[in-house]
Amino acid sequence: MADINHVVLVGRLTRDANLKFSSSGLAICEFSIAINRRVRQGEGWTDEAHFFDITLFGKQAEAIAKYMAKGNQIAVEGELRLDRWEQDGQKRSKIKIVANNVQLLGSRGGGAGGGASGGGGQGRFQKTQEDGGDSSPEGAYPAPDDRESGRFEDDIPF
Repeated sequence: MADINHVVLVGRLTRDANLKFSSSGLAICEFSIAINRRVRQGEGWTDEAHFFDITLFGKQAEAIAKYMAKGNQIAVEGELRLDRWEQDGQKRSKIKIVANNVQLLGSRGGGAGGGASGGGGQGRFQKTQEDGGDSSPEGAYPAPDDRESGRFEDDIPF
């Protein structure tokens, strides 16, 4: 059986997204989200915050970065990556998330997303045509055919 590395997270941005470009021109959007987990303490419940660093690449990163402001709620689908480096003679490592899809869910005030889809509400960004996916917002379907009468040209009489 193949190994699986897939993560889906919903949380709030801890800072505005940072968009930069590699020397080859690839867009790189870096951001961090906080996710609360309810834990029992004594007779009550409390929220325990967990923080995750996320990186998004390509045209999707370029398109969505301007809508990702601190406090906005987002959904992220991606995979875990382990970064390793050496600092002052110490070996260090950190788990990061490389995003495949990002969806804007709401703003700090709890309203709909930041207008990334062009019509307010939620904006869904998938991989672009160059990356092998669809760059259109979710729910953008072609207009229905005028032939919705329920009859087909080749009606079979049984």
